[in-house]
Amino acid sequence: MQYNFSIIIEQKYMSNNCEQLQIRIDSKTKNEAKKILEGLGLDMSSAVKIFLKQVINTKNFPCEIRDENGFTLRAAEALRESMSEDKASKKSFRSGSALLRDALKD
Repeated sequence: MQYNFSIIIEQKYMSNNCEQLQIRIDSKTKNEAKKILEGLGLDMSSAVKIFLKQVINTKNFPCEIRDENGFTLRAAEALRESMSEDKASKKSFRSGSALLRDALKD
């Protein structure tokens, strides 16, 4: 079952400009993130503010996106290409040292 929640961010500066941001997300993601953020001493609103400030500061997405195995998208693609090349290769080795000798030849 999927639930929605909203995060309200108030920006308090010298002026009275305040904006509201609503985010819809499943309850499992919200609760897991909330638990981690609380352990870091942050609430959800502060974490989103920090994230958006970093988008502005870096003029980019401010963190690496990783897959479930911890690989960056680029590293995962390089690994897939390497595995594909390996399957196409006719080489085989009986030991790790034979593999290393072959790799060091190049």
